[in-house]
Amino acid sequence: MTALHAAEQTDGHGLVRRTRFSPYQYYFDIACWAVAIIAAYLIYYNFSLTPSQVVLVIVLTLVASTAQLFFGWLAFLYRRRFGAGSFDEIRALMKTAFATGLTMVIADLIAGYSIDHPVTMSLLIIPTALAMMFGTRYVQRLRQLARAVPDRKATRTLVIGAGEVGTNLIRQMVTTPGAKYWPVGMLDDAPEKSHVQVYHVKVLGTVRELPELIVQAGAKAVVVAVAEPSKPMLREIQAIADEYDVNVKVIPPLHELLERGIHPTDLRDISTDDLLGREPVDTNVEDIAGYLAGARVLVTGAGGSIGSVLCEQISRFHPAELIMVDRCETGLQTAQLMVNGNGLLSTKETVLADIRDSDAVRELFEEHRPQVVFHAAALKHLPMLERYPEEGWKTNVVGTLNVLEAAAAVGVERFVNISTDKAANPTSVLGYTKRAAEHLTSWMGQQTDGRYLSVRFGNVIGSRGSMLPTFTRLIEQGGPLTITHPEVTRYFMTIPEACQLVLQAGGIGSPGEVMILDMGQPVKILNIAKRMIAMSGKDIEIVYTGLRDGEKLHEDLTSDSEDVRPSAHPKISCTAVEPLSISELTYVHASTKVQS
Repeated sequence: MTALHAAEQTDGHGLVRRTRFSPYQYYFDIACWAVAIIAAYLIYYNFSLTPSQVVLVIVLTLVASTAQLFFGWLAFLYRRRFGAGSFDEIRALMKTAFATGLTMVIADLIAGYSIDHPVTMSLLIIPTALAMMFGTRYVQRLRQLARAVPDRKATRTLVIGAGEVGTNLIRQMVTTPGAKYWPVGMLDDAPEKSHVQVYHVKVLGTVRELPELIVQAGAKAVVVAVAEPSKPMLREIQAIADEYDVNVKVIPPLHELLERGIHPTDLRDISTDDLLGREPVDTNVEDIAGYLAGARVLVTGAGGSIGSVLCEQISRFHPAELIMVDRCETGLQTAQLMVNGNGLLSTKETVLADIRDSDAVRELFEEHRPQVVFHAAALKHLPMLERYPEEGWKTNVVGTLNVLEAAAAVGVERFVNISTDKAANPTSVLGYTKRAAEHLTSWMGQQTDGRYLSVRFGNVIGSRGSMLPTFTRLIEQGGPLTITHPEVTRYFMTIPEACQLVLQAGGIGSPGEVMILDMGQPVKILNIAKRMIAMSGKDIEIVYTGLRDGEKLHEDLTSDSEDVRPSAHPKISCTAVEPLSISELTYVHASTKVQS
């Protein structure tokens, strides 16, 4: 390899790096300087140069060639760092040309001192040469565009977003050989973008026109080329895409784009979290979680999906003691791994106990005397409790009463009972038993000086036994994927959101209240199922099984008789629950209901 094609450099560790050199562009730039210098002198002297003037032209051309190479190398202009005709290359070229021109002017002053000619003529040479160098790069860019022919197998794609992200992405898609996606149009709601065109890819309309443009362009994919797309926007686009059997892709988060730029391979499938239809809620727990610092905290159901993450988050606030209670030893090991990084199960922080056992619960509380209790232990599967209602009563009602009585006996200051949206206007054993637990928690709050309150969850995405892992397993098995009803909807929240709600409730809730997170609009289960199937790339059948006993088509967050009011946090509302003791609650086996 010649010196023109590669240069060896030694880095700080003594390693030799090879830097590629692009000679042809440099040759074109030399030619531009030569043409500009020769043309300027010929025109000024009426195409008749004396020998001394010819020598001066040769000297200036050599100076310009040497300076262009030197300054161009420093600006990485000939080291293949820039795309042809890109803004970065133009910026580097301008810096190099002006530095070269200044060098040439100085050389002209020295060499042309004895020759009768205006030195200022050199100043006219710089913009002339620069214009020609711009032209060579523009021609090179046009040649690249002419060679950019879509692969027959490339997916016809609409790009949503004609801003910096979208236009850069299209350049990459068009100029990358073998790209899987070929842009056939852009969409943007901004009026000023209506005539934008990038590599012959035009803005065809707005996002509201997406259905018609999919058909018009024959698109099979839609790319959301917005660095931080909103959840409602993604949800709307996905709904349209599902209707027209079109795949949706999104780009990585903005901070990743800023670090390494945009590439066609960055496109990813829209995630299930994207379909929540809202931004994740951050309740700024750090601002109010001081009540956990230095306190003795006890968590029941600590081995569950929510309980284990809750324990992990609590540990960040440095409680004096964190007692993790569960009847599942494997779950306790998982929780300990998340909190302490080990699963030895040999310390007193992990307690194997069943909340149905009142004696064991009372001894546990007397031994550790917690100040804060988060009650997450429960049976939660609706169809199972419809079959075994007595089990739901024993755990969700009697078990909760055992924990409440033990807490009151040792003077627990804060008690947060984790409930469910199925407790609002209940129609199932799960809903009635959790509603009863809310009544009992409110009643115990009247009997003590502590804060005894509840929180209601929607469906928690990714929790053990929830929809997401169930659908994933069914898809892995080849289907069919079962849904109770095509119109069924649910409120969704993530596990971090659920844990933040619990910790916030302990800080801002009042006795007898039920705290409810703003979970946006309910999401249709069928849409999530279709998206997960599309992401899998498999042909999975969807089977409708019909609503199960006690199951609702649409969930409620509050009962008809409850008044919703704001809390101290703008994303959390609250309602009051009537306090009822266990003697005021009647279990009716025949109708599988808990009545008051």
